[in-house]
Parts: sequence; structure tokens; C-alpha cells
Amino acid sequence: MSSRKSTHWMWEHACDLMDQADRMQRQFFRVASSGRSCAVWEPPVDIIEDAREIVVVVALPGVPLERVEVVYESGSLVVRAERRIPFSGTARSVRRLEIPYGYFERRIQLPHALLESGTREFMDGCLILKLRKTGHI
Repeated sequence: MSSRKSTHWMWEHACDLMDQADRMQRQFFRVASSGRSCAVWEPPVDIIEDAREIVVVVALPGVPLERVEVVYESGSLVVRAERRIPFSGTARSVRRLEIPYGYFERRIQLPHALLESGTREFMDGCLILKLRKTGHI
């Protein structure tokens, strides 16, 4: 492998690691604020696309589907809800709390296409949204 290709690969890998670190920092290390004025964390998202639809998978452990709000705003899909601290109000000591909790909001930029709402389901702690493509903008 040439030195130039080796450097290019290392640079791409370093950029990927920096992106991953940034996502983790946003997801886990935001300072909580009082009230719902500011999102405290962002759930991880997978987006899968084919010729007919876009599937958005949002990991929401411990968040009941009926408390999740999904809206379309300015070309983005916005998912909002709150994950409450489990067992709050009981006389238990927290030994470890790694799963984020509190109010969250995740804005998901969608591709430029005409989309219509498809199915919405909840499976294995994930919200699965299917958006049908009806054409290009």
C-alpha cells in the first residue's frame, strides 16, 4: 500500500472516531436543565433507505410508545419524549446509571423526497418509523 493511501485511510478512520466521540458526548454528557426547555440527551438512530421507503429506527429503552411524540418540521423528523429514572421514589441506592434519562429530542434530517407517513411500531425497545417515498422534490 502506498504511503498516500495509508494516510488517507488513517485520516478517514480518525474522522470517524471523532464523529463517534462527538455523538457519545452529546448523548451522555449534556448537563440537565430544569423543565423541558432543553433536551438532555439524544437517542441513537439508524436510517435505512431503498427505492420505495425510508426506515428510521430510534433506540428508546424504557420509553413507552404512547409518550413518544413524532412530528415533521422543516425537512426533519423530530422525535421527543422523556425517559424517567427507573425506580424513582423508592429507597434504593443507585450503583450505576449508564442509560440516559430525562427529556430528549432528536432531529433527523431526511433526504429531499416527497414522503408520506407509513407504519409506526415499537419493537425490542426501538421505535420503527417507515416513510413511503412518493416522488422527488
